[in-house]
Amino acid sequence: MKKLLILLVLLAPGLTALAQVKQGDLVPDINFATVLNAKVKSANLSQLKGKVVLIDFWATWCGSCLEAMPHLQALQAKYPKSLQIIAVNDESLKRTGLYIKLRPANFWFAVDTTREIGKVFPHRLIPHSVLISSDGRLAAVTLPENITEHVIDSVLNKNVVHISEKKDNLLSHEELIKQNFYAADTVRHRFMMEGEINGAPGLSTTWLTDSIFKGRRITCLNLSLSTLYRLAYNDYPYSRTIDQTKPAKNAPVYCLDLIVENPDQLRPALQQELAKRFDIQAKEETILKDVQVLKITDQNKFNEIKRNQTGKRTYSAGHGNIDQDCITMKEFAEFLQDYGIGKLVVDKTGNIEKLDIKFTFQPEDPQSILDILSTMGLGLTKEEQEINMLVLYKQAAL
Repeated sequence: MKKLLILLVLLAPGLTALAQVKQGDLVPDINFATVLNAKVKSANLSQLKGKVVLIDFWATWCGSCLEAMPHLQALQAKYPKSLQIIAVNDESLKRTGLYIKLRPANFWFAVDTTREIGKVFPHRLIPHSVLISSDGRLAAVTLPENITEHVIDSVLNKNVVHISEKKDNLLSHEELIKQNFYAADTVRHRFMMEGEINGAPGLSTTWLTDSIFKGRRITCLNLSLSTLYRLAYNDYPYSRTIDQTKPAKNAPVYCLDLIVENPDQLRPALQQELAKRFDIQAKEETILKDVQVLKITDQNKFNEIKRNQTGKRTYSAGHGNIDQDCITMKEFAEFLQDYGIGKLVVDKTGNIEKLDIKFTFQPEDPQSILDILSTMGLGLTKEEQEINMLVLYKQAAL
């Protein structure tokens, strides 16, 4: 199953967990207080005794979570009477209800805005699957794809299952960076690189809100080589990268921290450090591609978009939302490409103003973001255009 680079996280910074349940322990009588698509409006775990219960923590904006849904539906269909799957998220009733309306399922959806269920099974990365035996004992904590029919059969037959355990590092990403890559404000130049931090998310930051390191420091946690190269070469998005290196499914991931004297040295320095250690080559090529062109369709509506007055840049964005101040149309096109429509987007609005843009949409409903663009006086049209692409390859042996 394909994974997103950053499986988020942040279910509860500073979360105070209950005594952690271990494999074979009795699970507390969890209360699913708000069930949305079942005959019951709420349920306790004890009411499901006699059934195997699979709790899957997910979110509507989590790509890997959504990829797991067909697998969960297949399991529920295979074991309609002996298995109860409950997908739990902490989003609003309205948002979850909109998702279910477009993507109905044969298992339960439960909303846990208080995160009480998550406290029983503390985690920071999703999806996060918890398998409970028919007598209420913890059978496994893992990823949803690891829970197969064979695993369900084993639990039904009262056997101990041996599958890969998912054990998250519960530190915040700020704490992880401080623990592994602490740097005093006086540091002017440094490069550090290490292997995977088990249980940590994949992420990168260029410290854009830090007055000391802004633009001259980059920190990466648990990222693949191809992602590191994309960051080194002008932060090419995934959709504009052709990876010919054929990385293995379980290829290693890396952590690094680079500090340079001046911001214009950052990307070249990262390129040099990677070239010292790996045999991957990178080049830019112009390739004819189908793209979505962003244009102004209604100038009056476009003029109603809030113009930035503060000069302060903010960066909040995700699959399903954007809240960014001082953003340009070029940057907004990149948001649409990376988080909105999943296709190459080119800005041809001709507008260079700094705008404040904030809205939410439904990633599972492609029309929802198009409707929002329409209210902004914007539209997308398909065109064929030459696009700069980053090509990653390995130098042929002489």
